[in-house]
Amino acid sequence: MVRVRFAPSPTGFFHIGSARTALFNWLYARHTDGVFILRIEDTDKERNDPKFTQLIYDSLRWLGMDWDEGPEVGGQFGPYMQSERGDRYRAHVDRLLSAGRAYERDGAIWLRLEGERYTEYDDFAKAEVEKVRAAPVAIDDVIRGRVERAEDRDFVIVRANGEPVFHLTNVVDDVEMRVSHVIRGEDHLSNTSKHVLLYQALGAPVPIFAHMPLILKDPALGKGKMSKRDRGALIEEYQQRHFLPAAVRNFLCLLGWSPKDDREVLDINEVIQLFDLKDIQKGNARFDEKKMLHINSDYLRAMPIETFAWEARPVLAAAGIDVEQVDEDYLQAALALCQQKISGFESLPGYARFFFADDYPIDAAAWEKMQKKGDPKARLSEVISELDGVEKWDASALDQAFQALASRHGHDKPFAWFPVTRLAVSGMSGGPDLMPLLAVLGRERVLARLQRFGE
Repeated sequence: MVRVRFAPSPTGFFHIGSARTALFNWLYARHTDGVFILRIEDTDKERNDPKFTQLIYDSLRWLGMDWDEGPEVGGQFGPYMQSERGDRYRAHVDRLLSAGRAYERDGAIWLRLEGERYTEYDDFAKAEVEKVRAAPVAIDDVIRGRVERAEDRDFVIVRANGEPVFHLTNVVDDVEMRVSHVIRGEDHLSNTSKHVLLYQALGAPVPIFAHMPLILKDPALGKGKMSKRDRGALIEEYQQRHFLPAAVRNFLCLLGWSPKDDREVLDINEVIQLFDLKDIQKGNARFDEKKMLHINSDYLRAMPIETFAWEARPVLAAAGIDVEQVDEDYLQAALALCQQKISGFESLPGYARFFFADDYPIDAAAWEKMQKKGDPKARLSEVISELDGVEKWDASALDQAFQALASRHGHDKPFAWFPVTRLAVSGMSGGPDLMPLLAVLGRERVLARLQRFGE
């Protein structure tokens, strides 16, 4: 059975690279009907913080990733917090010491490599050091192919203060939790030869490795690997900006993997069906916020208006827009016009405020531009006169009224009257289509705003 694990350290906010690692492990477990394990590597006592542990749980759940074994879930191979597994590490170290595969020196415990030993001057250490001639460690990586790395000296597995190092805890946990596949970032490839040697020293089977490509930062932010300081690097940011979790997850799927038909928006069940480790690309993945916004907008537009309105309520409330007493039909009609135009909920308050309040700001630059093309208030007066006679207040009748206005003034199209009308009723130079917007606002509200603006 496929058993994979996501093993984060609770030392900071949840990075997009960590989210991608968790997601690819989760996808492979679901694709193969395997087991997805969550393991918390919380042995760094100085940097660990319970709030970051909780953030890991909350972020995974927000992204829709459940774990089969781990904290808050349990499982037969726990505990799943490394801070609770000290006795396991000591037991394995004692075995290595008894077998002669480990020894103590300078208070630390070292893994003894097998091979011919010799002494050589080391420029880095500035001293004579003992090295080992051993066969290169061969790693058959699903993504990278065959990789060979040479380890030429013993290495520490338990520090002088008694704390086991990452290499030991990582391997011991994988052995005891029967992890079959290790799917992680390419930056861990340099550790893998040490891990293979530890598996072998413990007499355990070596898992299948798959090292994913790095995530490079958005070209607009420069070159190089994406860091925690880059915009868009933290999952918490997308929660605060009201991105849809399914859209963020969809975007993460495409950071190093694709369905091979250039599609970008995919249902998660289809991704699970298609996902395979051999299809993960070798080249580095590129973070692209524009692509994420595009995917998020597609998800927004596909939402039933009832769901969209429900999700919009807290976003509007946080921006000081009270819609609790607003008629539900009016609310949904107004938000439906916004739904097809915005790329994310974060822009909704500024886009929709005028539907629910009369104290909306006026775009000063747009007003100044209009004044340079004649007297906008004169055009507004003409609009008021025309619309005042509209009996059936819907988009079609309003469109006919504007067409009639244009014909009366010798124009083929009524575009000259649109900008000042839009600015008067919404305060904006752009937004939802004008005729549906006027229809939703209603006769009384539109005429009152036009008259107020024209005073």
